[in-house]
Amino acid sequence: MKRYLVLANGSIYSGEAFGADVSASGELVFNTGMTGYQETLTDPSYQGQLIVFSYPLIGNYGINVADNQSSKAQAAAVIVHEAAVTPSHWRSQMSLDAWAKSEQLPGLSGIDTRKLVKELRDQGVMAASLVDEVSDKTISSSPSGTHVLPSLPALAVHKHIAAQGDGPLIAVMDFGIKESIIQALAERGCSVIVFPGSATAQTVLAIHPDGILLSNGPGDPKNWLDVLPEIRQLQQAKPLLGICLGHQLFAMANGARTFKMKFGHRGFNHAVKCDRGKAFFTAQNHGFAVDAASIPGTKLQVTYREINDGTIEGLQSTQDAAFSVQFHPDAAPGPHDGQAIFDQFLQLIGQTKQQLT
Repeated sequence: MKRYLVLANGSIYSGEAFGADVSASGELVFNTGMTGYQETLTDPSYQGQLIVFSYPLIGNYGINVADNQSSKAQAAAVIVHEAAVTPSHWRSQMSLDAWAKSEQLPGLSGIDTRKLVKELRDQGVMAASLVDEVSDKTISSSPSGTHVLPSLPALAVHKHIAAQGDGPLIAVMDFGIKESIIQALAERGCSVIVFPGSATAQTVLAIHPDGILLSNGPGDPKNWLDVLPEIRQLQQAKPLLGICLGHQLFAMANGARTFKMKFGHRGFNHAVKCDRGKAFFTAQNHGFAVDAASIPGTKLQVTYREINDGTIEGLQSTQDAAFSVQFHPDAAPGPHDGQAIFDQFLQLIGQTKQQLT
């Protein structure tokens, strides 16, 4: 069955439908990863977006639900050059097509994704619609994705992972967290209590955590202006780490500004360099970044930069035990070069405890 991708600039791409037989609209973005399509499609940071994979073959090792980063598909649609029909991997439970059908996720294959990615690089990410029929009214008028808010439980606490031993207790502010972040903390002996991003500092501090983590999530950080005063209270009270959206909110809470990027960083071949000279590859997924011109005059200093475009990839406070990274140290998918960020966070917690005793 034919299916059409219609961009807000009037471009139309025609290909073969797979996955669910539904239409979709949202912000069209591209991901440069060669693998990790399942983790990408279930990452809450992609909520409501149509994802184009630049790698030509997607789905060749199938789907294993144990690798999901949330309880369901978060993307609005998946667009590929070729969708593998017969996956081959010992952990595979179903094909990408079968999984997409079960998740009500529409897909499009058989298009020139190289051309589409070039168009998005030249003109920037834009609104688009995935439809079975094209008319004069098909051009999408949907939001560009900058106003997406994650669908979070309204409970004061919506996840509690008790680790064995006497490891630190981490309170997570959930703006759309990936499961791999929680797993990375649990693997290091931490107990984790996850709060909605809208929780107050008073509520979070009432459990007496050893550290605070501000999670990743979708959309424009300006959607979360109400939480900035809470973040300021939290970073003054406990060691704090911000990741991705959490990094941007940490920056804003300390007087910096953010801006929407032309096409963002989505993939896991993004090289960053730290202020001590070390460079490594990272997994990234963000369409907004911290404005470097807004850092002077704040109590923040830059710790990491993206090698390709020089954008800020890390910050730390000069007054509080708090820091942040724009990349995903948990990877999932991607290189594990940045996993030491979690160890750095736990070391900071340990140092803070020693100073208080």
